[in-house]
Amino acid sequence: MKPKISVIVPIYNVESYLSRCLDSLLAQSLREIEIIAVNDGSTDRSSEVLKKYAEKDSRIVVIEKENGGVSSARNKGILAAEGQYIGFVDPDDWVDKEMYEELYHSAIHEKADIVMCTYIREFGTHSKEKKFNMPEKICYQNEEVKLEVMRRLVGPMNEEVANPELLDAWGTVWSKLYRADMIKENKINFIDLNVIGTNEDSLFNIHTFYYANTFVFLNKPFYHYWRANTTSVTAGYKPDLKDQWFKLYSMIESFLNENNMQHEFHIALNNRICLNTLGLGLNTISKSNKASVLMKIRKLYSILNDNRIKRSFKQFEMTYFPIVWRAFYFCAKSRFATGFYLMLVAMDWLRKIMR
Repeated sequence: MKPKISVIVPIYNVESYLSRCLDSLLAQSLREIEIIAVNDGSTDRSSEVLKKYAEKDSRIVVIEKENGGVSSARNKGILAAEGQYIGFVDPDDWVDKEMYEELYHSAIHEKADIVMCTYIREFGTHSKEKKFNMPEKICYQNEEVKLEVMRRLVGPMNEEVANPELLDAWGTVWSKLYRADMIKENKINFIDLNVIGTNEDSLFNIHTFYYANTFVFLNKPFYHYWRANTTSVTAGYKPDLKDQWFKLYSMIESFLNENNMQHEFHIALNNRICLNTLGLGLNTISKSNKASVLMKIRKLYSILNDNRIKRSFKQFEMTYFPIVWRAFYFCAKSRFATGFYLMLVAMDWLRKIMR
């Protein structure tokens, strides 16, 4: 019998967390699911764990492949998926037992192409729900999907810029359920992180939301996002991040141009570029970057003087920011690298003690 949902789990060296993830998926109240576990060339015992689980439950489909990164693993899973809908779960995360039943029922009832829930960040010692200032349920249809959601994925507008920490909260793929035919018919896939650095989720979602006619948002935190994994691919210094992000921006811009998207989408992209100076800055001052303070400040100066970033800041509106963010982005806009560095250090410290 064809499964209602295919859940794709890309796996690489996560033997410590894998059982927790798989147990939560096998415990789903919606039983008609398949779990496509794509082992991306793990060198630990992840393969053995998968084999044991697959022997116990036929709903687990194991795919072994050479290491190629999370994007290639998810793409492999999409090709193998037989479900009416597709979901994604990262192997160090877990989900509430009613998550996929709730998302699936909303998808069927609303004839939705995409359904999204919210999530809880798990730090090991405590949990923190990611708050979305939205109703309990909202449904967007036709052009609303592009104007209200896809545009937000490209970048924030007006008062949305006041919360840079929410920039990519909408862009995660693991908080969503997608109509499989929409993904497959339009040949939507994930771009290699070696090319774009990060944000493969947001880029994937920009493409999928362009083709979606109905989107349902459920303001319920069913997904648990594990933030205590220090070996995550998001940890550490990335020396090529600026160049990679500029490739990401170019891909987004090309997609907008190809599909004749409105001017406000391009303003939103400019805003993303400006807000992302925070990410570039935090990457530069990372403790994993062994450069001296002086070299880090010089690197920041070089970033802020990039022509694309300067051009974006010319159109950047800061009136909606609270005072601290306004000061921070004023340093970026005026290319005051030393002040930018000092504020980054303070923000990095606050981020760690307040998480």
